[in-house]
Amino acid sequence: MTVVETELPPATGAWREGDHPGRRQWVELPRPLRLEAGGELPGVRIAYETWGTLNADASNAVLVLHALTGDSHVSGPAQEGHPTAGWWEGLIGAGRALDPADWFVVAPNVIGGCQGSTGPASTAPDGRPWGSRFPLVTARDSVAAETVLADALGVERWACVVGGSMGGMRALEWAATEPDRVDRLFLVASPAATTADQIGWAAPQLAAIRSDPGWRGGDYHHAPPGQGPHVGLGIARRMAHLSYRSAYELGERFGRRAQDDENPFDGGRYAVESYLDHHAAKLVWRFDAASYVRLTEMMNAHDVGRGRGGVAGGLARVRARTLVAAISSDRLYPPEQQAELAAGIPGADPLRLIDSPYGHDGFLIESLTVGSLVTELMEHAIR
Repeated sequence: MTVVETELPPATGAWREGDHPGRRQWVELPRPLRLEAGGELPGVRIAYETWGTLNADASNAVLVLHALTGDSHVSGPAQEGHPTAGWWEGLIGAGRALDPADWFVVAPNVIGGCQGSTGPASTAPDGRPWGSRFPLVTARDSVAAETVLADALGVERWACVVGGSMGGMRALEWAATEPDRVDRLFLVASPAATTADQIGWAAPQLAAIRSDPGWRGGDYHHAPPGQGPHVGLGIARRMAHLSYRSAYELGERFGRRAQDDENPFDGGRYAVESYLDHHAAKLVWRFDAASYVRLTEMMNAHDVGRGRGGVAGGLARVRARTLVAAISSDRLYPPEQQAELAAGIPGADPLRLIDSPYGHDGFLIESLTVGSLVTELMEHAIR
């Protein structure tokens, strides 16, 4: 979709009932989802996409889990129902690490997201958007929901669960919560538990959204274009994007250069400011502010050791053959956190360090290297 600069952004960029389904399929939970924080979430459904075919003994299924602003559209072009191309295009496809000729790849949109699965922009049982009433859903809750998806697809055991960033948190929870259902585990740019520093990075992002007058306490989904919390969401995206890239890359790419013919001494922007503005403007057209809040809170709540005797106890539950990768310049989830995973998961391969200048986003950009590591993990998995 081409956005004309004079158009006002929608109150939400979420996929809504009546929109084109694209490649999505859905599964509905047969009963309310019991939540780790207490209470239940009724009427839950999961949107997902698949590539390849499940083999006769259901041994070739791979689960790919997305990060904060990702969705089920891991691979494929932008098309009706999918405003952007696949976010991990280098991973799935002919000749790639997850070749659909060999693997049945499944990618769900997380509960609380905004691209087809039940989330704040979805319609609640009373016919109104969930909005401010949508509860905290943890990574552990997302696993409970996705087990229903696995069962519906006839997958008793995943050949591999793959995730980076928030997707890695969910993948780790899969392996710790359902250890008998995960054969292999690939984690990249993700921690065992979110730290105070990372919660601190998130705090001003949440404050920016909640302080936007268009937020309306979280009940804005019927607001007209231009009157939703797009300003706050855009500010949050700018902050987050700085944590996704390295200082070195930003310096090499932009330096102190002004943006085109703008003059920073006369109210104009530096090039790096224009870059952040661009990413903010893109996000408000394809994402939902309340999903951003709830999924950020999901990430803040991530702790594989909660109720399991601490991180060591949580990691000890993992039985999958595990490979952990880190991005050398990641300042959001630095390599020492992945080293903790590799050291604490029984039998995990030694940590693999991906040398990249791109910071946290390196797990998406360095797709050839990531793909080679996934191939290494998977090479003996076809039965």
